[in-house]
Amino acid sequence: MIRDIQAKTISDTIRALCIQANTVLPDDLRRAICAARETEPSPVGQAILGDLRENYEFAQEKGLPICQDTGMAVVFLDWGQDCHLTGGSLEEAVNDGVARGYVEGHLRLSTVGDPLRRVNTNNNTPAILHLRMVPGDKVDITVAPKGFGSENMTKLKMFNPSVSQEQVEDFIVECVSVAGSNPCPPVVVGVGLGGTSEVAAGLAKRALLRPAGEWNPDPFYREMEQRLLERINRLGIGPQGMGGATTALSVAILTCGTHIAGLPCAVNLGCHVTRHAHTQL
Repeated sequence: MIRDIQAKTISDTIRALCIQANTVLPDDLRRAICAARETEPSPVGQAILGDLRENYEFAQEKGLPICQDTGMAVVFLDWGQDCHLTGGSLEEAVNDGVARGYVEGHLRLSTVGDPLRRVNTNNNTPAILHLRMVPGDKVDITVAPKGFGSENMTKLKMFNPSVSQEQVEDFIVECVSVAGSNPCPPVVVGVGLGGTSEVAAGLAKRALLRPAGEWNPDPFYREMEQRLLERINRLGIGPQGMGGATTALSVAILTCGTHIAGLPCAVNLGCHVTRHAHTQL
């Protein structure tokens, strides 16, 4: 049976998720920050992690943004193939929800309408929409605001498939090392492997949605994630780049089949407030 979903429902939902994502840090990141504070050997690092905890608690209590950079709105939408959208277009509904969420939520408006003319749209649109058609009659929506201190640290490398796994891991660690304090560590490291260049980049962004502390279900990639996290935390960058053993909270790898002649690898970093809010309609 086909299920009708109103475009206004999509818009209203995204409005609410924009505000929630910017003011309420997900539980997995809260736990990760608190756990890191208990194990961080650097007194300065401990103090900074304590400040980060105080900041997200205050933000939620007062309904204020966790970070002044409320980001560009990235929307992941998995649309059940048994759902029928009525009352408007999907893209218009998404942008309307983002515009109302950011303006009515008093969130910083950071989006320009053209990359070279640089004129602010004054409502934080256009949103970035990642749409997938999936089985069923449900609609999953995740809003993941992305600040550009971390987004600017994104790297893509088109490896020759003859490279070793160690060389791929070296590149990932190097990306975090070169980024230093720019992405506001401790970071979440999203890695996309395979597909084509744009698929790898999309996988790296989507990987940031995996809860911190959860590992890849594939034992091969689980071990790789654990090894990378250990190496990254030995870099000594530490919380906010002030030194310490907590440079990253988690590493998440997503993969896709690829061409025999290529091995795309994308790295996308999330800051200590890798924000996202999710619901299902």
